[in-house]
Amino acid sequence: MKKLLTLAAIVALTSWISTSPASAADAEKVYKFYCAQCHGLTGKGDGPNVTKDFPVSPRNFTEAKEMDKLTDADLKNVILDGGPSVSKSPMMPPWSKTLTVEQVDGLVKHLRGICKCKGKQG
Repeated sequence: MKKLLTLAAIVALTSWISTSPASAADAEKVYKFYCAQCHGLTGKGDGPNVTKDFPVSPRNFTEAKEMDKLTDADLKNVILDGGPSVSKSPMMPPWSKTLTVEQVDGLVKHLRGICKCKGKQG
């Protein structure tokens, strides 16, 4: 009985940990791995993949005036479904099969930190 209770506690704890919201540090790691290649470490759209031959300019997340025009849902949609889903460049890939909902939510918060803006409420 004791082993069963211990096993149940471990399963419950593991389940809780895997569904807990992403931390700010996790969101930053996800950003650095998936986003910084084009958007840059500081979010200015100047990542190492962006050259003078790059077909589009990645969004500059530090432009609060522009970022404030977007709702959090807008940001989630483009992260999950890619640029074409919002009539933007196909150079922005969809990440819905790669990132979890928690990771995307963390990225949205991270982007709001970069722009120091709250975004359009809606």
